[in-house]
Amino acid sequence: MMQKNYLLFDIGATNTRLAVSKTGRKIDATVIFPTPKKFTDGMKQIRETAKKLCGGKIAASAGGIAGALSKDKTKLYNSPNLPDWNGKPLKKTLERLLNTSVSVENDAALAGLGEAVLGAGQGQEIVMYMTVSTGVNGVRVVDGKIDKTAYGFEIGRQILGGKILEMGIGGNEMRKKFGKLPEEIKNPKVWKEVSRSLAIGIYNSILHWSPHVVVLGGGLMKSISIADLRKDLKKYLDFYPAVPQIKKAILGDLGGLYGALITLRRSARL
Repeated sequence: MMQKNYLLFDIGATNTRLAVSKTGRKIDATVIFPTPKKFTDGMKQIRETAKKLCGGKIAASAGGIAGALSKDKTKLYNSPNLPDWNGKPLKKTLERLLNTSVSVENDAALAGLGEAVLGAGQGQEIVMYMTVSTGVNGVRVVDGKIDKTAYGFEIGRQILGGKILEMGIGGNEMRKKFGKLPEEIKNPKVWKEVSRSLAIGIYNSILHWSPHVVVLGGGLMKSISIADLRKDLKKYLDFYPAVPQIKKAILGDLGGLYGALITLRRSARL
């Protein structure tokens, strides 16, 4: 009998991760490469990498991409960091190139699903996940499922003091402002200001989503103090019965792939 392979993908604004699961129960191998800015280049590299990872037939595929998806989740309608991908037939192209069924979701939503089911939010009824990376976004997960929406979640686009949150604390905007990668910024004052803005963004989302726990992921969280965020949120939420738990994500860069695995496992009933 031919080995079944399940392909997982996480197309981020900076990097793309592909993984293979031979059983649909765990991740067996992963590959990472810089996300091509051109849609056609991205599709070509995904196809070639998938072939190397999976070898034979791909039984099914699921994954996420950075940006807002169309209502039917077949293409991006707004991805500030991947403008050439906007409007392109993402799902249809992947299904043709991979010769299998493909499920597409927002990358932050899948990372949040992974953390809610298998990570830092495990066992909690309502999980708010927020990623602070090249961009900023989040998701509400209820009873282990991504909450329903009309057009997806875009909490990074909330306006604070007349400015969009993502434009103030997203890695891409910080690189433009300071002329260096966020991880190269060592000035504690910069990170204190980022932390304050993030705390207000989290505060707003807590009021809207009323979660039991807030899980924070993304590369920039390595430079942001959880203790400072907890302190600020305790002050802002002094009228609340109890401040939700504030935790760092524990699945790291694989959160989106685990979310994809959960999605695939449920849809294929593995």
